[in-house]
Amino acid sequence: MPLTREFFDRPGHEVAPDLLGRVLVHGPVSVRITEVEAYGVPGEDPASHTYRGRTPRNAVMFGPPGHLYVYFTYGMHFCANIVCLPEGVGSGVLLRAGEVVSGTEVARTRRTAGASRTVAARDLARGPARLAVALDFTREHDGLDVCPPAPAGPPGPAGVLGGDPPGAEAIRSGPRTGVSSARETPWRFWIDGDPTVSPYRSHVPRRR
Repeated sequence: MPLTREFFDRPGHEVAPDLLGRVLVHGPVSVRITEVEAYGVPGEDPASHTYRGRTPRNAVMFGPPGHLYVYFTYGMHFCANIVCLPEGVGSGVLLRAGEVVSGTEVARTRRTAGASRTVAARDLARGPARLAVALDFTREHDGLDVCPPAPAGPPGPAGVLGGDPPGAEAIRSGPRTGVSSARETPWRFWIDGDPTVSPYRSHVPRRR
């Protein structure tokens, strides 16, 4: 069954570990989520896109919970978050990595486009940009609802299924990856020992 909007109507750091093991579906491809990062509310979490308030770019983050916030980064990649907390607050969970569990060949075709070698199964959605490519998330999907319109209603074009969450003993947490502010906040969560989890990288200032 798809997760309902109430599931996401909580602080991101509570939703994030509960997303591990769930299955995100978009069209023919499904990904079992193995790594996520939570981001807090305006004025409290300087690493969050909402820290300084609402802008045209982050407006979806201030909308109802259970929608995708898709943004373009480094001039080359899309990344996808799921909005948390009630409308008007501004919080979310970044989808960092996962295991493709259906639609593998479709995901591989998307990930192999322009590449000189075949992408290994563990790398199809290993990292937030790769996950977005595997699931075909682009700017047009910013604001896409991943919750069913009603508890018994038909699923939409995307959804998060209950999946097979790991036990608490298999979940690890640590600093978020590649952020320059609040870098020690332990809101990155992953399934211990899963080969699709991306490597941790601390922030490196970009040279001008």
